[in-house]
Amino acid sequence: MVKKNFLGGFCAVGMLVLSQIVVRGQQVTSPNTEKTNIIFILADDMGYCDLACYGNKYIETPNIDKLAATGTSFTQCYAGSGISSPSRCALMTGRNTGNTTIRDNFCTAGGIEGLKGTKTIRRMHLLPNDTTIATVLSSAGYRTCLVNKWHLDGFNPEATPLNRGFDEFYGWLISTTYSNDPYYYPYWRFNNEKLENVKENEGDKHIKHNTDLSTEDAIKFINRNKENPFFLYLAYDAPHEPYIIDETVWYEDETWDMNTKRYAALITHMDRAIGRLLAELDRLGLRENTMVIFASDNGAAKQAPLAELGCKGSLRGMKGQLYEGGIRVPFIVNQPGKVPVQTLNNIIYFPDVMPTLATVANATDKLPQTLNGINILPLFYGKQMDTDNRLLYWEFPGKQRAARKGDWKVVTINKDAPLELYNIKEDMTESVNLADKYPEMVAAFEKEMRRMRVPTPNWPLPGEF
Repeated sequence: MVKKNFLGGFCAVGMLVLSQIVVRGQQVTSPNTEKTNIIFILADDMGYCDLACYGNKYIETPNIDKLAATGTSFTQCYAGSGISSPSRCALMTGRNTGNTTIRDNFCTAGGIEGLKGTKTIRRMHLLPNDTTIATVLSSAGYRTCLVNKWHLDGFNPEATPLNRGFDEFYGWLISTTYSNDPYYYPYWRFNNEKLENVKENEGDKHIKHNTDLSTEDAIKFINRNKENPFFLYLAYDAPHEPYIIDETVWYEDETWDMNTKRYAALITHMDRAIGRLLAELDRLGLRENTMVIFASDNGAAKQAPLAELGCKGSLRGMKGQLYEGGIRVPFIVNQPGKVPVQTLNNIIYFPDVMPTLATVANATDKLPQTLNGINILPLFYGKQMDTDNRLLYWEFPGKQRAARKGDWKVVTINKDAPLELYNIKEDMTESVNLADKYPEMVAAFEKEMRRMRVPTPNWPLPGEF
C-alpha cells in the first residue's frame, strides 16, 4: 500500500537550525475570547517517518494525517532527548538536558536505587521545586490531567503527577513496577492515587489494550470538564517495544513478519483511538476551542522494523542516540479556525512547549525565570518569527552531546570521541563529517555548549564536584 506524503517527501530531503537560553516567552495575545483547551498527545518511540503525513508508505494513520492536513506541521522539531525520561522532563519543564533535573533514564549518583529486571540501577525523579506545565496551567485556572505514562517519578512514589502539578492521573508509574503489568494489556492501573485492577485483563487475558484504556480515561476526563478550561496530557505507550497487540487486521494481507505487523498495528490502533477522541470533541462542541498537539518523545528503537517500514526515512541514528534519527520527531498542531494549514521548516524543540502553552493560557507570569525554550505561539497562528538563530543543546551526561545552530550541527557518540560537524541543510543524513575542514566552528560550538551545561550531582563529571 502506497500513501501520499503530505510533507512533500521531506523524509528524503530536509534541513535544520539551533538555540540558546531564554528568559520567559514573549507575550502574544491569544485570538480566543475564552480560555483555549489544550490536548497534548505523545507517542512513545515512534520514528520521524512512521506517519503517512511524514512520508511513510506502509503504515495507515488517517486521523493523524487529517490533523496535519487541516493544521500546522513542523518538519524540524526536536525532542528533548533520544530516550524517554529526559525527553519528557524537557517537555514538562521547558529546559534542555544541560539544565533539567532528569538527563538520562538512569543516573550515576544520587536518585533512588531500584531494579530494572534483575539489574540494580539508580533513577532520578522530578523535584518538588521543578515547575511543570501542569503547575503553570493549574495556576491559570485549568483542570490538568495526565493519562498513562509519566516516567518522571524514578523510584520515588512521592514524585507522581499528582505531586507535580496535575489534578488528575490515570496510568502507570515506574515507582510501582507492576502498575503496567502485563505490558499493553495491564491488570493494574492507577486511578489517581489508588491502584486498581482492570478486571477484563485478569488472568493475562488480552481484552482491554492500554491504548484503549488510555483513550477511555481521556474521554471521561474531557466529559467531566467540558464546562472548564482543561489541559490533557495523553501519553500513549504505543509503539514502544515489546510490540504486543492482538488486533493486526490492517496488515493481515502483508507478507511482513509478526514483529513488523504488530509495530504498524500499534501505530494504526493509536491513530484510531485519536480519531475517537477527536470525534468526542466534535460531539461536545469543543473542537474549535481545543488546541490539539501531536508529537513523539524520541525516534524509533533498535527493535523497530526500521528498514522494513522506513521508520526513520534517510535519517541517521535511532532511539538512544543524538543523531537526527534519535531526536527529530513529528510535531503537529491543530485547532479549526485558529491554526492555519501550513508546513513550517522553523527549528523548534520540546523546551519551547512550556512557554508556548503558558502564553495560550495567559499564564506567562507563572513561568520560572529561566528557561531554555521560547514562546513559538505566533507560528501556530500563522505569523512569522525567527526560531533558528539560537543554540539547541542535548546531552547524555558523560556519554553523548549534540548542538544545533543555523545550518550546522555537532554531535559526539561517546565521551572519548571528538565532536563531529555536519551541515544539516545540505547533509541531513549526517554522512559527511566536516570537523577537520572547519575546526574553528567546532571550537565555537564547544565553547557555547560548555556555557549551556549546568553541573548536576546526579550525573557528576570529572572536576565538577
